[in-house]
Amino acid sequence: MLVYHGTTLIIQKPKIIKSEIGRDFGFAFYTTDIKQQSERWAIRKARIANRATEKLCMPIVNVYEWNDCTSGLSINTFEGTSVKWLDMVVKCRSDITFTRDYDIVIGKIANDNVGETVSYVMQGIMRKEDAIERLKFEKINNQIAFCTEKALNTLVFVDNYIVRS
Repeated sequence: MLVYHGTTLIIQKPKIIKSEIGRDFGFAFYTTDIKQQSERWAIRKARIANRATEKLCMPIVNVYEWNDCTSGLSINTFEGTSVKWLDMVVKCRSDITFTRDYDIVIGKIANDNVGETVSYVMQGIMRKEDAIERLKFEKINNQIAFCTEKALNTLVFVDNYIVRS
């Protein structure tokens, strides 16, 4: 299965990203199986980088073959949004010391619209059940978080390309 990672760098050897707080499934290397989603993310990352530096950053999508030889790996798959999914996102976004017992986590991405709802739950403004009901009306994309070195070893770099907008 092909998976994609949108950024401004060519990443032949993925690493777990530990420098950012507030990631949906905690520290991990994030990919998606939706090519267009990774392209949008790469463009967004390039725009942010270009505002912050004088160096021109290009939107790049890295393509990997996910060798689905997952025997021996602990995988948590969330089918859609649920209270369990929301609990994990809230824990990972609010506590950088939170650890999950999975090598790979697959689930929906808390994009800007979804992130607003998640923040309401985190602030105690909205009940989890109401948030899940509200999220039923959102189009939410997929993400696959590779959370351990063991999981990263199932990824094989295939190619990269610059996104032309």
